[in-house]
Amino acid sequence: MKNSSSILLLAAAGTMLTPVAGYARDTQKSPERRAAETLTKMTGEEKIRLIHGPMTGLVPASKRPQGIPLSAGYIEGVERLGVPMLVESDASLGVSNLMEMRKGDVATALPSGLSLASTWDPEIAHAGGAMIGAEARAKGFNVMLVGGVNLVRDPRAGRNFEYLGEDPLLAGELVGSQISGVQSNGIIGTIKHFALNNQETGRNIASVNMDEQAMRESDLLAFQIGMERGKPGSVMCGYNRVDGKYACENPFLLNDVLRRDWGFKGYVMSDWGAVHSTEAIIAGLDQQSGEQIDGKRYFSDLMVEAVKAGKVPQSAVDKAAGRVLYAIYAHGVADKPLQPGQSIDYDANGDIAQRAAEQGIVLLRNEGGILPLAASAKTILVVGGNADVGVPSGGGSSQVNPVGGLKRVSKGAESGPAAGFARRGYGGTAPLDALRAEFPNAAVSYLDGKDVPAAVQAAKSADIVVVFAEKYATEAVDHKDLSLGEGQDELIDAVASANGKTIVVLETGNPVLMPWQAKVPAILSAWYGGQRGGAAIARVLTGKVNPSGHLPVTFPASVDQLPNPVLPGSDAPPADKETRAVYGLQAGLKPFDIVYPEGSDAGYRWFDKKGLKPLYPFGYGLSYTQFRYEGLKVTGGKALSVRFTVVNSGQREGADVPQVYVTRPGKAKRLIGWAKPNLKPGESKEVTVTADMRVLADFDAKAQRWVVPAGDVKVEVGTSAADPVLTGTARLNRMMRRP
Repeated sequence: MKNSSSILLLAAAGTMLTPVAGYARDTQKSPERRAAETLTKMTGEEKIRLIHGPMTGLVPASKRPQGIPLSAGYIEGVERLGVPMLVESDASLGVSNLMEMRKGDVATALPSGLSLASTWDPEIAHAGGAMIGAEARAKGFNVMLVGGVNLVRDPRAGRNFEYLGEDPLLAGELVGSQISGVQSNGIIGTIKHFALNNQETGRNIASVNMDEQAMRESDLLAFQIGMERGKPGSVMCGYNRVDGKYACENPFLLNDVLRRDWGFKGYVMSDWGAVHSTEAIIAGLDQQSGEQIDGKRYFSDLMVEAVKAGKVPQSAVDKAAGRVLYAIYAHGVADKPLQPGQSIDYDANGDIAQRAAEQGIVLLRNEGGILPLAASAKTILVVGGNADVGVPSGGGSSQVNPVGGLKRVSKGAESGPAAGFARRGYGGTAPLDALRAEFPNAAVSYLDGKDVPAAVQAAKSADIVVVFAEKYATEAVDHKDLSLGEGQDELIDAVASANGKTIVVLETGNPVLMPWQAKVPAILSAWYGGQRGGAAIARVLTGKVNPSGHLPVTFPASVDQLPNPVLPGSDAPPADKETRAVYGLQAGLKPFDIVYPEGSDAGYRWFDKKGLKPLYPFGYGLSYTQFRYEGLKVTGGKALSVRFTVVNSGQREGADVPQVYVTRPGKAKRLIGWAKPNLKPGESKEVTVTADMRVLADFDAKAQRWVVPAGDVKVEVGTSAADPVLTGTARLNRMMRRP
C-alpha cells in the first residue's frame, strides 16, 4: 500500500487563494506588463498590503485568514484584482512545521544541505527541489523559503548544515538547481540570506566588514551564480550588518549589486525580525516579513505615516509592490491557484530523498577494504547515535517533521536564542532497523553507548562494530569547538581499542575532529540523512550502493588552522538595555565586528594559500572501485577549456567526481568545474570543463569589472583540492566582463 496523505486544510471563501477570473490569467502579456497594469488599478492601501505580512502563528485565530495553514507567514492579496495571497513556508530541506504548529502534519525530509552538496549533482538538487515544492503546493503554500547559500567560512557555524559548502561555484550551481526545481511547481522560491550571514553568534548585531573585491569573488558570486541558474522570485536579506549597515537596508547590496548589476526584477523580503526602519524601502527592501518579531510595523502603519510625512516617496512603495506583483506573475502563482488538501505520494517522495542521501554519503576511510561489509558477518554490534529510533536532524526553522514523526524529542537548547524554537529529534528510517533488514541471518544488537564499559565488553565478542556518532546543530547557536562532545570521542576510542573492525558513521551538520581516526579502519560521513537516512547508510555499508559523495567543505586538523581560531563574537559581552533599544529584542550581545582574514579565499583556498594540511580536504571522497584519469588537453586563449578521460579501472560500477582546479600566479587555487560520470568496470568517458571566467578573475572594484590578466595558469585535475592527478598549463588572454 502506498503511503499517501491528503492535507485537511481547505480554503474558505474570501481567503484569496484563488485569483478572480479576468485579471490573473492574461498569460499572453509579459510579467512586467501585467504587474504595471495591475499596479495602476490598486489603491494606496492595497499596495501597502503587498509589502508586509505577519507570522501566522502569532496572529490570533479570530483574526487569521480562514483556510490557510499555520506557517512562517502570509502576505494578503488583492481579491478584486485577482492577486492571490502569498502563503509562506520554510525551508530548504522540506516543508517545515516549526515546533509542530500544524499538529500531526508531516512532510518528506530531504538530507541536510551539506549532504546535498556532497552529491556534487545538480540533477539531484533539482529533483529534491521539485519534490519539496510539490509538497508545499499540495499543503497550501505558494512561497517557499528555500535557497540557503551562505558560504561555510567557519566550520563551527550553527547553520552550516543548511548550506551548500565553502565554494561559490559548487554552492551556486546546486542552489540554482534546487530553486529551479521548487519553482517548477508554480510557486515562488527564495535565495537567502543575502549576504555574508555566515555565523549565528551575534547574527542580529554583528557587522561583517569586507572589501568589495573579496565579497564579489566569494559570497556574492555564490548568490550571483545561484540566481542566474535558478531565477528565484525573491531574495531574502539577512539579519547581520555589512560594513556597518543592516543587510536589509543596505543600498550597496540591494540596489547596486542586486538590481543595477545583476538585473534582479523580483522582490526582496526581510528575514523574520530583520527590519529596522521604514527608510529600508528606499535602500532596496520590498517586504517586511514576520512583522511581529520586529516589534514595529515599519512597512504598514508606519509606512503610511512616513509617506504622508514625506520621509518615504510614494514611488518607493509603488516600486516595492510592483516587484511583488512581477514575481507573482513571472512564476505562475496567479495562474495556478492553490488547492490545499491534495494527495501526496510519500513513498515516491521518499525514494527521491533516499537517492539524495545515498549519493551524499562520503566514504572518508576504508583501510584494508573492510567495507562493504561481508555478508558472512554473524554478529554486528551497533552503538550510539540513537540509531535505534532514526537519524538526527538540524534544529530551527528548517527542521522538517518527517513522515512517521520525530522521535525521542528534546529541547535544542536550555537557554539563549534557540531555546524557544529549536528541537533535537530523530526521524526517518532507523539505521538499526535498516541493518537488520540487510543482514537477516546475523545477530544485530544495539547499545546506546552511555555505558562505555558495557559497550567495550560487547564489542570484544562482535564480528563487526558500527558506532554512530552525532553532533547536533541548530539555527541561532554556533558550536564551541569541533569535538563530537557528549563523551563520544572517548567512546569511539575505547570501542575501537576493543575491536579492530570498528566502523564509525558520522551524523553531523559540520566538520568534526577525529582524535581516534588511526584506530578506526572505516569512516563514513552521513551528515543528517533525512527521511530514509538509515536505509541509505545501510545500503552503503553493504555495498548495494557504491559511495560517491565528496566533501563540499574542508575538515580541519584543528581550530588553529582556521582563519579565525577564536569564533568572532564568542567573547563579546551580553547586550544591555541600550543595545536592545537600538538593535531590537533579538540582540543577545553587544555589537561587534567580524573580519574574515581569508577574504575571498574561503575554505580550501585558505588552506592552499597557507600551505596547511587538513584532516580531510575539500572534494575528498573514496569509492569501492578505482578510477584513472588520462589524456589531459588544456586550451587557453579567450576561454579556458579542460578535456580529459575518466576510466573505471576497478571491479565495481560507480560514480566519480573528478575536479578541475586552476591556480594563477600568486593566487590560491580555485575550483572551475567538475563532472560526475557513472561508469561500469572498464568503461571510460571523456569529460570537458569550460571555466566561467568570473571564477578565474579578480574583481576590480574601481573599474567595476571582472578582470582576468593575460598570462599562464596552472591546471589540475584531481580527486580533491589537495590531490592532483593530472597537471597542465594554459596561456590566457586578458579578459574583462561587467559585474
